[in-house]
Amino acid sequence: MKIVVLDGYTLNPGDLSWEELKTLGEVVIYDRTPKDQVVERAKDAPILITNKTILDRENLQHLPQVKYIGVLATGYNVVDVDYCQEKGIVVTNVPGYGPKTVAQMVFAHILELTNRVYAHHLSVIEGEWSRALDFCYWKYPLVELSGKTLGIIGFGQIGREVARIGQAFGMNILVKTRSIPKEVPEYVKLVSLEELITQSDVISLNCPLTKETENLVNEDFLKAMKPSAYLINCSRGQLVDEQALVKALKEGQIAGAGVDVLSQEPPPANHPFFTCPNLHLTPHIAWATKEARQRLLDIAVDNLRSFLQGKVKNRVV
Repeated sequence: MKIVVLDGYTLNPGDLSWEELKTLGEVVIYDRTPKDQVVERAKDAPILITNKTILDRENLQHLPQVKYIGVLATGYNVVDVDYCQEKGIVVTNVPGYGPKTVAQMVFAHILELTNRVYAHHLSVIEGEWSRALDFCYWKYPLVELSGKTLGIIGFGQIGREVARIGQAFGMNILVKTRSIPKEVPEYVKLVSLEELITQSDVISLNCPLTKETENLVNEDFLKAMKPSAYLINCSRGQLVDEQALVKALKEGQIAGAGVDVLSQEPPPANHPFFTCPNLHLTPHIAWATKEARQRLLDIAVDNLRSFLQGKVKNRVV
């Protein structure tokens, strides 16, 4: 059974092992696969593993032998699931591998915006502390999280972890979710989107990308936020109208933003975020701790093993 991993590098740049996957068949691993090489590389394999390499109708039509596609992520928009359903191709994903890891990055951004650790570090090593007239100084306002309001949009596993950490900091937790959860922690208040936007000191986007949530954060959303509030996006870049966010930051409509995801990845070298004030960027790494990547790989291998045994887990179609 031939198994082709089309783009394994981001999951495993060398610090994890593919050995468990190799027990399931003949495995060929490519770091990356350009669109024009997908068919050639996958033509003999009934099993395909992809992370961000697109498997659309155009290339799948040339791969009639494919029986299974394993996505090395929770989101599976890189696969034409309608075509797979038509042809009986099983598609699986990997949910739930990194809620704690992503929530940790949400707070890394929040703490950077409220404490400006790196900016102060740079000022110290550049000699500013040595030249100071007093024993301390601060270059930006320092913000205490205790007593502030954290608004979370989306209350899946990641949203719940963000709420738990926020509560530990002494924050008031507001949540907007599309469906009412069966169980809600006593420290969480479910509210309307309008109430969350206008009352929150920090807003964290932790919802999936859907037709309803695309460009959820638009000009009106940003105008309704407190001028002192921060926006955090460690979910999907398309949740935010990026031009509207640039405008809001440049005009001081909100105090700052922490962003781990963009609508185009990698971004163009002249992306307007790069020169935007009070905007902290990370390169889509909220998911990427070694521990989370190992869990992802373990689940992906188990998904395939289960398929080969006739018991499909984490099936998308």
